[in-house]
Amino acid sequence: MSLNNTDIDEEVVRARQRFSIVGVSPALNLAIERAIKVAPIDLSVLVTGESGSGKEFFPKIIHNFGARKHAKYIAVNCGAIPEGTIDSELFGHEKGSFTGALSARKGYFEEADGGTIFLDEVAELPLTTQARLLRVLETGEFLKVGSSQVQRADVRVVAATNVDLLQAVAEGKFRQDLYYRLSTVQIQVPPLHERGRDILLLAQKFAADFAEKNRTEPVAFGEDARRLLLLYRWPGNVRQLKNVIEQAALFSAGTTIDAATLKEYLPAGAGLGGDLTRARIQPSYETEREMLWSTLISMQNELQALRARLDIQQGAAETTVASEVPVAIPAHRSILPFGHDNFTPYSPVDSTDLPEEAVLLRDALNRAGGNRKKAAANLGISERTLYRKIKEYGLSAE
Repeated sequence: MSLNNTDIDEEVVRARQRFSIVGVSPALNLAIERAIKVAPIDLSVLVTGESGSGKEFFPKIIHNFGARKHAKYIAVNCGAIPEGTIDSELFGHEKGSFTGALSARKGYFEEADGGTIFLDEVAELPLTTQARLLRVLETGEFLKVGSSQVQRADVRVVAATNVDLLQAVAEGKFRQDLYYRLSTVQIQVPPLHERGRDILLLAQKFAADFAEKNRTEPVAFGEDARRLLLLYRWPGNVRQLKNVIEQAALFSAGTTIDAATLKEYLPAGAGLGGDLTRARIQPSYETEREMLWSTLISMQNELQALRARLDIQQGAAETTVASEVPVAIPAHRSILPFGHDNFTPYSPVDSTDLPEEAVLLRDALNRAGGNRKKAAANLGISERTLYRKIKEYGLSAE
């Protein structure tokens, strides 16, 4: 199954915006859609995928799109807690139950009562803790360490792992009954190398973020560097890509990076998925537009938060400055709006080699059915600015 612009559900786009998820690949959209669909149904969910692939976004989507969104959300890295204290961390303990227990303490399950708990690296749990977790999932009951009093917690559990749990079950490292209880619904997060041009979107975002944060000159990527980004296997996924791009942005600031420079930041002899000399990035207007929109979408929440903090009483001048910042146009909508049979689409006089801004303006006008006031509102700019840009780019109805 593949997704094009018109197939993408509006809630998927909203989730990408809300959690600043960069990417437009069909596999990623399907994983997000699956998380949204299961969110209102109070079932346990198992998120699987390679390390660094972005599994941590999906429990947040499930929590925020579900009925528990106003209750607590607690994320626990099971692999970062020592085996000797994991039961106490999850279920709490009574005073004096072990050396150092100077007072009673609530565990994460008690704290998250009514909400959602995310158990990352769930395969790292000791077998004894797995038995306690199974009891909570089946009955909602647990015992604090050092206590004989049964307590209850109404908690939704979302777990994640980069381990093959069925293999772990076969090796006796993970309880089979817990596996089936946790994996009522499974969501598979695609590895980065299967997300196609999302790699370029992420690379551009990481480079821009680094330059803005550290006030350095931005870097660009040459065609051979872009091919290398697409061909490399990225065993460390998004986490590795960010590390590589930030190194390149630091040491090659203000330059256009080529493949030879980029290779300096990759492990020697590692993970190329094809021949650089034969690979070509096919230019695509639709793809480039998607890339621009996706980048803008990831910025939308920050822009809206900034506008919310502006004092509307400070005068028309400041309001105009704020309104000049472009707002991302959701990429899932079709270019022509329904119900505008008599509308003649806008197009630049010279449609060759279009500037990106002209493309955005044209498509906004087409979506608004030629209504300039509505198009300006959708773009987040003033009508005066829109008129000026129409004249500047020679936009006209065909």
